[in-house]
Amino acid sequence: MASLTRLLEWIFFVYFFSHIPITLLVDLQAVLPASLYPPALLDLMKWYIVGFKDHLMLNPPAWFLSFVYCEAILQLPFFPVATYAFYKGGCKWIRIPAIVYSTHVATTVCAIIVHVLFEDFPKSNQLEPLTQKERLTLVSVYAPYLVIPLLLLITMLFSPRYRQEEKRKRK
Repeated sequence: MASLTRLLEWIFFVYFFSHIPITLLVDLQAVLPASLYPPALLDLMKWYIVGFKDHLMLNPPAWFLSFVYCEAILQLPFFPVATYAFYKGGCKWIRIPAIVYSTHVATTVCAIIVHVLFEDFPKSNQLEPLTQKERLTLVSVYAPYLVIPLLLLITMLFSPRYRQEEKRKRK
């Protein structure tokens, strides 16, 4: 069980470590001025939007922008902390922050996935409506941001390595 937990910690380490540049260089393009980004990153975003037909990044609705702002303000400062904790391994102090993070992210990504699967996207000048195959492809882009936080939540709740032992006074 300890080796499985350590494997999961390495997965969490890679997830959080990689999430820092992804957030700064890609995700925040939805809310920050384009002038802050070099042309190569803007081109990368255009390629992604066209290639995956991600209407949410092309014309983000207010609810989606609120998720991106939460990522910038609440999650981004947590990423280096979590990166350190899972690199080191067994840091029990990460348990509660990881539970808060994982429940928040799983909830927001569920909303995004449901939207991608079932919402009729308005036809824009740049993107056509999504086929079922394109919807599933786009869901596959967002799915790791649901699966890994759920694994994190399960690990924090049930792994003996992260369970807090209660100390009770004896009478």
